[in-house]
Amino acid sequence: MTKNLFPESEDTRSNADAPLAERLRPRSLDEIVGQQHLIGKGKVLRIMAEQDRLASIILWGPPGTGKTTLARILARQTRSPFVSYSAVLSGIKEIKTVMAEAETLFRASRGRTVVFVDEIHRFNKAQQDAFLPYVESGVIALIGATTENPSFEVIGPLLSRCKVYVLNPLSPEETEEILKRALTEPQLGLGADEISSPDAVLRRISLYANGDARVALNILELSASLAVRRAGKLPAVLTSEDLESALQQKIPRYDKDGEEHYNLISALHKSMRNSDPDASLYWLGRMLEAGEDPVYIARRMVRFASEDVGLADVRALNVALNAADAVRLVGLPECKLALAQAAVYLSVAPKSNSLYTAYGAVVSDVENSSNEPPPLHIRNAPTSLMKDLGYGKDYQYAHNLKEKVADMQCLPETLKGRRYYHPSDQGMERRIREILAEIKQRKQRSSKR
Repeated sequence: MTKNLFPESEDTRSNADAPLAERLRPRSLDEIVGQQHLIGKGKVLRIMAEQDRLASIILWGPPGTGKTTLARILARQTRSPFVSYSAVLSGIKEIKTVMAEAETLFRASRGRTVVFVDEIHRFNKAQQDAFLPYVESGVIALIGATTENPSFEVIGPLLSRCKVYVLNPLSPEETEEILKRALTEPQLGLGADEISSPDAVLRRISLYANGDARVALNILELSASLAVRRAGKLPAVLTSEDLESALQQKIPRYDKDGEEHYNLISALHKSMRNSDPDASLYWLGRMLEAGEDPVYIARRMVRFASEDVGLADVRALNVALNAADAVRLVGLPECKLALAQAAVYLSVAPKSNSLYTAYGAVVSDVENSSNEPPPLHIRNAPTSLMKDLGYGKDYQYAHNLKEKVADMQCLPETLKGRRYYHPSDQGMERRIREILAEIKQRKQRSSKR
């Protein structure tokens, strides 16, 4: 029996030329960071491994969460023959050949074969069908790894014979733990190179990686090489500049020749914000008569309508968009008056930056917290698997409720109760504030029914 039809070298972990993420790939359940709901003490996959009683399973999760690593460890801990397939390389002929060998071993009472299929969603229907009778008869224990929803990518008969386990994105704290391990590990990591990093830099890497350990380690490895090159010697300290260089996300700079361009648009924006139509018209004229692109000015007015007026006057955005349409429709010089009309309207409109502030708070939470999935009860459940996983459970359909609103959490658990939008007392937002207060009361009444 072939141990590994498409071998993935077991020596890459000790190969100094292998990527850092490959060198640090865990070799036991205890080395894995995260996924404790599956591999923690007394959890289902740990019990399977300890008792050498692997069932056919599908590991479903985002990239870099340890699907392939976990599958390899589970297969390595079994005493059964083991075959690894890559869905990118394997064809139906190879599958049928190995399935026949597995059946021969099974009938000779040498036990079932563990078959690992990486990226099982890439197998077509015929390839997946080839596994079906052998999974059903117990000749093989199938371990599939996929980043795609098995409900849509794995054929129904095969899916019904496998248990699906969902792997979660790594939290920022878990990702940081992996990064710190990489920096201190003397043989497989960067510990021998004496490269250190402030916690703030590691935190930025973990947030950027968004739960993907492979991405985090690749960024760390590149940033570390840049730090060593900059320092010219070891030891070296990883800095924010090294990280920004690796990510290629520097703050754009404007040259001196463009200073007046930005000074004038700033003057127009701040004059409209200060409800000064005369100054707004003046700076608009300065720009237009100097040959400024009217499309650029129109874009900035559209932005201003949401940033500085917002919901205090819901017509402001339409006025700005209409001016932008006039610029495209009639062009210069006729469009100048359309822009002037918009500038005056935006200047005298009631002002509120509540929407701008609300979205800024959202961006801050997105960048500085893990991107959790939506709560299960507000996810759609078009397949039976998703229903079994709790998708849509306990969802309350507002139209069926007397109050037409449910006291139901729609934010992730860590952001429960978070408020972003705080309407002002200007213009239409005064009425919006009243509406939100009324909705709050209706939610309270709904929760008591």
